[in-house]
Amino acid sequence: MIAAVPKTSCVEIGGIPIALSTSDDRFLDLLRQRYEGFLSASPPEFELQFDLADMGPVSDDDVRVRRDGDDWLLSRGDFSARWNARTGRGSVRQNTNPYSLDSVLRILHSLILAERGGFLLHAASAVCERHAYLFSGVSGAGKTTMTRLAPPDITLLTDEISYLRPSAHGYAAFGTPFAGELAQSGENCSAPIAALFFLEQGPENRIDELPPADAVRRLMRNILFFAEDRGLVEKLLATACDFVMRVPIRRLTFYPDSRVWDTVRNFDCNYEPDSTRNFQEATEHA
Repeated sequence: MIAAVPKTSCVEIGGIPIALSTSDDRFLDLLRQRYEGFLSASPPEFELQFDLADMGPVSDDDVRVRRDGDDWLLSRGDFSARWNARTGRGSVRQNTNPYSLDSVLRILHSLILAERGGFLLHAASAVCERHAYLFSGVSGAGKTTMTRLAPPDITLLTDEISYLRPSAHGYAAFGTPFAGELAQSGENCSAPIAALFFLEQGPENRIDELPPADAVRRLMRNILFFAEDRGLVEKLLATACDFVMRVPIRRLTFYPDSRVWDTVRNFDCNYEPDSTRNFQEATEHA
C-alpha cells in the first residue's frame, strides 16, 4: 500500500507562521475550518507533523513539558509531541479532537514567545480606538462578561487567551483563534496595548492603582507556561517585570453593564510613571 502524501496548511498566530501537516484529509479540513481566519501563505518558521491515533478523550491530566537536549517533549493523556527548538520541526501524536490541537499549539507558542520576550496571558482582550485593552483575573471575575458587554465598535481579539509580544513602543496584543465561553475566534489583527486591567465585580465602575509588586504577582499567576525549565522561567520573570514597567496595570472594579466600557474609553494612559521605582519594586518582589 502506498502511504498517503502529507498535506500542509500554514497557521499564523501572533505573526508566527507554523506549518501543520497531516495525511488525514478529514483532520486537515477540521484544522482549516477551525483556524480559517488565521490561515497564511507566509513561509513557515516552524513545522508540526500530525499522526492521528486513538489517544482517548481530551484529558484533565496535567500537561508535562520538558527538555531532552534540543528537543521539547510535550505530553498529556490525549497527545504526545516532540519538537526540536533548533530545527523548528516536530511531530505530534494525538486524537482527532480539536481541543487537543489547540493545546499543542498553545504550548508551542508559549515556548517560542518565552524566547522572544512575549507570553500568553489568561485574559480577554479587545481593540478600542486603535488600542488594545486586556482584562484578566480569577475564574468568574468577568473576562467573558467584558467581551459580551462590548459595544459594536470594539474588535474582539480573544475572550480566553491573550497573545502578547514586545513592540517598538511597549507591547502589542494579537488576536487568537483560541476561544473561551463565547465560542468565537478573535480577529486576526493586532494593536498596541494601552492597559491591563485585573477585574473585580462591584457596585460601581472604578479604576484603582496597583503597586508594582502586586501587579507582577498577579501577572505571573495568569501567564500560561508549562515548561520545566529554569532558564526559560527566569526569562519569563524578566519579561513580566519589563511588562509591568512599560504597560499601565490597574484594578478595574465594575458593575456588569455596558457603561463599564465608558470607563475603559476614558482611562488616561498618557501618564508619566516612575519607571525606575516600578522596575526596582517589581524585580525585588520577583
